[in-house]
This record gives sequence, structure tokens and C-alpha cells, in this order.
Amino acid sequence: MATKPIEAARELGLESLLADRQLGEAPYLDALTAYAQAGTGRYHVPAHKGGAGAPPALSSLLGPALALDLPASTRGIDLGVDPTPLQRAEQLAAETWGARRTWFMVNGASEASHAACLALAHTGRDVIVQRNVHSSTIHGLILSGLRPTFVAPGVDRELGIAHCVTPAALLEALERTPSAVGAIVVSPGYFGAAADVRGLAEVCHDRGLPLIADEAWGAHFRFHERLPEDALAAGADLVISGTHKLVGSLTQTAMLHLGERDFPQLSEQLMDRALGLIRSTSPNSLLLASLDAARAHAASTASGLLDSALGELDLIKQEVRDVCGLDVLDERLVGRHGVAAFDPLRLAIDVRRAPRDGFALAAALHRLANVNLELATERVLIAHFGIAEPILEQGMRLIEELRVLLDLLADDPLASPPEMPEQPPLGDPVLSPRDATFAAHELVPLGSAVGRISAESIVVYPPGVANVLPGERFTAELVAHLEAMVARDCALRGTWDGRSPVRVLDEKT
Repeated sequence: MATKPIEAARELGLESLLADRQLGEAPYLDALTAYAQAGTGRYHVPAHKGGAGAPPALSSLLGPALALDLPASTRGIDLGVDPTPLQRAEQLAAETWGARRTWFMVNGASEASHAACLALAHTGRDVIVQRNVHSSTIHGLILSGLRPTFVAPGVDRELGIAHCVTPAALLEALERTPSAVGAIVVSPGYFGAAADVRGLAEVCHDRGLPLIADEAWGAHFRFHERLPEDALAAGADLVISGTHKLVGSLTQTAMLHLGERDFPQLSEQLMDRALGLIRSTSPNSLLLASLDAARAHAASTASGLLDSALGELDLIKQEVRDVCGLDVLDERLVGRHGVAAFDPLRLAIDVRRAPRDGFALAAALHRLANVNLELATERVLIAHFGIAEPILEQGMRLIEELRVLLDLLADDPLASPPEMPEQPPLGDPVLSPRDATFAAHELVPLGSAVGRISAESIVVYPPGVANVLPGERFTAELVAHLEAMVARDCALRGTWDGRSPVRVLDEKT
């Protein structure tokens, strides 16, 4: 594993260097605060004028924060002498995460996914894509017109979840698609499993291609030796980082990190142009400031915060086993299903020994104990924790509520989840996602969709791999599988709700 910069400096006795770099500085937030305190005449948007013209309910809710809500192109904040406070904030983020360039996102990691696809499409049309990517990547394929060759992740049939792509699987996909301009993979996945990103990057680089890593759930990896190697350190060339998920910025914020290698598909100038096509011309300054503040907090305190968080989660996981009689996902997954490492900050509870499946347990926890979980599948519950929250207190509440619920169900027979197929059936590719999305459509009952080209995105949990995407043909096996999954009340993601007719191409026009 590559040495992480903050730990490395401390090991060498360079605390003074860390101080000189002002890792805790938040230049953009400081500039907003200075503007708010200067008594400037606000003859510009937004109309609430820092609070004076705000609706009373909004003013009572947000209070002083409204004074920091400023428009883009404000002199001294994101306009003026280089580097502006916003440029400086992004430079500090690049230094913190080891990037050549970092961009702040105020439309989430989705914005970064869309920009990555648009940039790749500048040099070609074919791309390798992990099958269980986030829906925003599928939307990026539609916006850009890229033609995906999908590569399957490892699927854990026992747990009913998809994990990671292996370097061997990526190599095979690249050999099938010699015209590919790059590859897009996910690491870590929703359940905490991290891929061999170093191996994946080597496969791409051997062919002169960039690797894009969706690391939305791994923004914290760089800050502690117990965590998996972060994607930039492992050689990824563009990394999508969901900063709000674990580092504590506001919802709808993320970062996009550019690696050190030069690829025409991902040059700084091309990424600037791609982002300019999709990002708002009125970015919310509060969202940007939250990224600056979260970065400063992580850079100066994350190592210590993670020491505490990981220690407390170790205790919580042991309580899951001892008190609740359940298990957790952990490093025992390494070496299977493409898993190269596991995030110990992830609390994924294996509920196969419980008398109800995960969907029923999550619903009961919400109904009876006012507990909301991050995700539930038939066999796994995910409770999410950030790097700076009081994990032991929060975790023990969850343990107690789960114990009470399991005690209530103690006399019920153990539910045995149905077997998951070896490989869930997938649609047959016919058209690019963009061509299918913008073609003429019609609605038909699911049972009548056999042989038709889908305009829908349908993802069934378990295991979370897209069963059909726009441009793929429904097969009889696929339709039967979807009907069975809907009958079992499985979770559906994508554009189809399981009750309505499905949208297919109108091939008569």
C-alpha cells in the first residue's frame, strides 16, 4: 500500500511542515465569512439578500448561514487575483487527496460521472463499464453517446450482493473491445468491498488507456493505514469522490480528482469543458463552503478521528455477534468475488440467521424504533457512519433496538431466503443507451416485453447488477426472472417500479 501523506510526514518528524502547509485552512469559507461581515451593499442575487429578504421560516431555520449564500463571480471569492479563494480551496483539496487537479462538485458525484463520460466521448465511442455502476454513470453514457461493453463484477450468491471487477475480467473485456477509450469501475462498492484498483489500473495502462474509478464510498481511504489503498494512490486516473458520504460536507457535494498521468481523454482542459457543459452557472456557495470545511477538517484531524471511529466500530461489530447473534461482513471476503480489501468503517450486518429477511427487519426498525438504515437487502442491513460522528453512542442504540426486535421474533421460525441464480439473466445489447433513450417508445406489460428492446433501466436487489438497460433486448429468461423477483417483493432500482408497464422501443416507427 502506498504511504499516506499525512502519516508519512509525521513519521519523518515533519509536523512543522504540516503546519506550514496550513492543512486546516479553509480559504473559501473564510472569504465568504469576510464578505458577510464587511457590510457590503448587496445589489445582486439572491433575493433574500443574506437574510434581510428571506421568508421568515427560512430565516429562522438557516439564520446566519444565509449571509454566506453568495452568487458566482463575486470579486474576492471566485473572481479576482489568482488564486482566488475558491481556486485555493480546490488546490488544497488536490494536495490533501494527492491529485494533480481537483474540482468541487455541487450536483453530487453524479455530476462528476456525467463529466467523465462526456470527456471520454471526445476521443472515441467505446468504453468498458462495470455492470453494477451507479445509475449516474448510465445517465452519463446516455448523455455522451458512449457505447458500453459491460464487465461483470463478482457475485456473492450466499449474501445476494455484487462486489468487484477483477483485473482478469477487465482484461478480457478490453480484448473484446480494442476500440475502447477507457474503463469505468467501482471501488469500494456499497457493501464495503474494495477492488484491486492497482491491478485494474495496470491492465488499462498496459494498453495506453485511463482508468476511471467511482470511489464515491471511499473518500476517507487516504487517511488511515487500516483502510484500503485509495484509488489515486493505486494508479486510477480520474477518481469520483462522494465527500458528503463519509467526510461530512453537505448533501449534494462531491469532488473529482485527476491523477498524474496524461491522457488526451482526460486532460485538464477537456475536463473543464465537459464540466462547463453540465454544471450550474449558479453554484451554491454554502455547498462549496462545506467541501472546503470538510477538506480542512479531514486534512488536520482525520487520522485521529479514524483511530477512534474504527476502534468503536470494532466494538459495535462484536456486539452484533455477541448480543444479536448475527454476523457482519468483513475482511473474510478478501480473495473472493473480486474483493481485494474491505472497508472496516462499513457496518454491513449479515441477517441470514434472523427470523425475518432484511427488508422486513429494516421496516420493523423504522416502524417500532424510529431507526432509518442506509440500505436493506434480503440478507444484509447497512448502517452508515461518517468519520467524525459519535459512533459508539449511535451504534449501541442500533444494537439495543435490533436486540429488542429479535427478541420479539425469537419464537418465529427461521426464514430461509430463496436461492439466488448463479448469474441473474441480463438483456441482450442491441443499441447504445443514448439511441434507445431518444427513440420512439411505447408501454407494454412486462409479460409482453419478450423480444422487445428496452428503454428502461431495471436493477434488482439482490444482487444489484443491472438486469436490463436502455438498448438491450428482453429475453424470455429475463422476463421470467423479473416477474419472480417482483413477486418476492425485491428492491428495484432504475426507472421501472415493478407495477407499471415497461417502456420499450416502438419498432413500428
